[in-house]
Amino acid sequence: MSDTSDIRTPAQIEADIKRRRETLAETLDEIGVRVHPKTIVGDAKAKVVAKVDNSLGRAYVGANRVVSDVRAQLVSEDGAPRLERIVPVALVAVGLVGLLALGSRRRKD
Repeated sequence: MSDTSDIRTPAQIEADIKRRRETLAETLDEIGVRVHPKTIVGDAKAKVVAKVDNSLGRAYVGANRVVSDVRAQLVSEDGAPRLERIVPVALVAVGLVGLLALGSRRRKD
């Protein structure tokens, strides 16, 4: 004796084939989009932009931290300049600029 629940009609088989063809077509369309050169280039650009943004963000945070540390050394908590620290830094800066000017002047002569 055979089980009649396993027997499919031709219409059921055709509907199953149609459904599988549609699923296969969707899968092939998705693969086509994924391997299209514009998609690959767009994905690569997005990855580069994300890495650059991440690097720039880290650089900004690092620079901001350095500026904050320097500011904390040169300005008191109430916002007043700390002259006992600013004057020596300014003198060193002026000295370096003077040395650079002398060095470039000697090279021109």
